[in-house]
Amino acid sequence: MSGEDEEIRAGGETAGHGIRGTARGTAPVPLSVLDLVTVGAGSTASRAVRTAVDIARTAERRGFHRYWVAEHHSMPGVASSSPAVLLAHLAAHTERIRLGSGGVMLPNHAPLVIAEQFGTLEAMAPGRIDLGLGRAPGTDGATAAALRRTERLHEGADEFPQQLAELTRFLDDSFPDGHPYAKIHAVPGPVQATSPGGVQDPHRPPLWLLGSSGFSARLAGTLGLPFAFAHHFSAANTLPALDLYRASFRPSEALAEPYALIGVAALAAEAEQEARRQVMTGALSMVRLRTGRPGLVPSPEEAEAYRFNELERGFVDSWLGNVIHGTPDAVRQGLDDLAKRTGADELMITANAHGGPARLRSYELIADAYGLPG
Repeated sequence: MSGEDEEIRAGGETAGHGIRGTARGTAPVPLSVLDLVTVGAGSTASRAVRTAVDIARTAERRGFHRYWVAEHHSMPGVASSSPAVLLAHLAAHTERIRLGSGGVMLPNHAPLVIAEQFGTLEAMAPGRIDLGLGRAPGTDGATAAALRRTERLHEGADEFPQQLAELTRFLDDSFPDGHPYAKIHAVPGPVQATSPGGVQDPHRPPLWLLGSSGFSARLAGTLGLPFAFAHHFSAANTLPALDLYRASFRPSEALAEPYALIGVAALAAEAEQEARRQVMTGALSMVRLRTGRPGLVPSPEEAEAYRFNELERGFVDSWLGNVIHGTPDAVRQGLDDLAKRTGADELMITANAHGGPARLRSYELIADAYGLPG
């Protein structure tokens, strides 16, 4: 093991604390929520944030294990450019559910800033915060350059392990003597316990690595960290990445055994036709994004009226093949099959639809299908 790996593996809590969830009702594994805080045509970012609060509260009431938001930039239809700000708001409106980033794109930020932000979140919601990290920009190259103030974007991704080691040192306040950052402390953080009269907070946010390929899978396994895979947009890589993660896994203070969740696009409605109508709004939104025309999530009426060309239709058919949708029973069967096929330890559901009511109703119906409380 390299010295850098030792830095990342250092610190942590009792193995699995705050990471492993509990399956509720008849669900095969714990169920969680990934919310992109989408903005639909005819709506506003303010309404999207209010919907996010409603979804987080619903998820908490119905026994979902965690609720994450993801960092995206320069996308009119996604209001989650600042995960830490959103999570602070959500923490004030929930009591028990775990809240986290799925994820923060670490190369876009100074590690010290992330340590300070998530140390603050941990102070707001002790024992409820997850810090999920990715190495992609979460946007296009030009926007990434504007965020990072550099055009050397590949260097940022290549330096991800070093950035992760630095972030971990700041979270644990564990830079060795002689290091240039040895006298720099992320506050709130462990340094407060070493000050006169200080008391150590018992928690620090557990680190997760996110990915859609093998790089983060292998790194998460080597470091003994939990791993979240983006099955909802990289389904062909799911099984290879999970196999690589499990084969690479080495026990750590964070985890004694591998723990992998996968993001799943799923939407339930009372009728199959209505579910299809709703997910087509997400399909059209993705077509526009992939062809350089990002915008607000279109309404069902706009999606119904749109005429896809042959190339677009092929993309939509492929994309919809990875979206579990239909009646509650059909969605439950699809989620059960996916959990069995992948061996995932947790399913994190993201609902693709134009309006908040359809997304909220979907989570309620999925919870009902599994007999979750509430």
